[in-house]
Amino acid sequence: MTTTPITPSLIATLPGHYYTDPDVFRQEQERVFESMWFCAVRSSDLDRPGVFRTVQVGRENVIITRNRQGELRAFLNVCRHRGARLCLEESGETRRTLQCPYHAWTYDLDGKLIAAPNLIKMPDVDRVAYGLIKVSLREWLGYAWVCLADEPPSFEDTVVHAAVERLGDVAAIEHYGTESLALGKRITYDVKANWKLIVENFMECYHCATIHPELTEVLPEFADGYAAQYYVGHGAEFGADVKGFTVDGGEGFGKLPEVSADQDRRYYAITVKPTVFVNLVPDHVILHRMFPLAEDRTVVECDWLYAPEVVASGADVSRSVELFHRVNVQDFDACERTQPAMSSRAYRKGGVLVPNEHHIGIFHEWLVERLGGAHAGPVH
Repeated sequence: MTTTPITPSLIATLPGHYYTDPDVFRQEQERVFESMWFCAVRSSDLDRPGVFRTVQVGRENVIITRNRQGELRAFLNVCRHRGARLCLEESGETRRTLQCPYHAWTYDLDGKLIAAPNLIKMPDVDRVAYGLIKVSLREWLGYAWVCLADEPPSFEDTVVHAAVERLGDVAAIEHYGTESLALGKRITYDVKANWKLIVENFMECYHCATIHPELTEVLPEFADGYAAQYYVGHGAEFGADVKGFTVDGGEGFGKLPEVSADQDRRYYAITVKPTVFVNLVPDHVILHRMFPLAEDRTVVECDWLYAPEVVASGADVSRSVELFHRVNVQDFDACERTQPAMSSRAYRKGGVLVPNEHHIGIFHEWLVERLGGAHAGPVH
């Protein structure tokens, strides 16, 4: 007679050095952030040719702009002459070209070298070969996603698959029409914590009853500790007396046109590895982009997206913004309280995950596999 093995109640987290060791972070930069699709910028932020944004992706700085035809382009922010950074600002606008401030090598908005001092005396210089290094770019959900890998992984099998894996099919996220929504509010948070602590926090709701009083008033089932991501296709239902996803549970805005009846009055959350969280509610979408800058520092940009007519009308979106802003502050404060303990001898072998958090172990296994290590395994 065979018996089914009993899954232990407690399984191990990653050891503490995964959150503090600069060498682990360097490996993550190389094998995660520089090898996968990375959500960089809202496409509508770059609304005309020459407007640019620079973003840090792993160890590289990337320029994203539009060419003269209005097409998005991404390049490494490095002059091909002597390596000076082309754009020092995080955002800005150039008239027609990108020019290095050091020796004035000049590139068009497709990255081709078009001018340099004495360039006409160097007819053997291949202006395409010595153009800016291009970075692969795809658009999805109204954002530009970039990948530094020479051969990027399938966008559909990685990024889009995250929505399918969470919601059951890609149509479920397409109903929100995220690419056509308008930016109602953006808040940037500078979090003194490792990026993985933020991911782990987002993936579970064991903490919700403790630190999220406003959220559990709107989504009562979160008080029981089960995260929205715990079940495939599950969305947390609004409380019976809740009218909208707002800080006081009052009225929000009209349901987005394609959101189905089954999706109404529900909240869905998606983690798109490595650095994106998508939050779906009937009248708006909240999207977090993380920019890990050090083993103990992560910048998070959070966008609140609404129907274009809501933003154009000047409607007050503060009550819906305030709900998730409070959630963010509460979560990031918890992560910052946790970060110092990652270097404690008490956390040398890591902590533990209770059954409601076991799915975080899958994230840990995925990361360890990308880094080429071995998981700590269950607690005995």
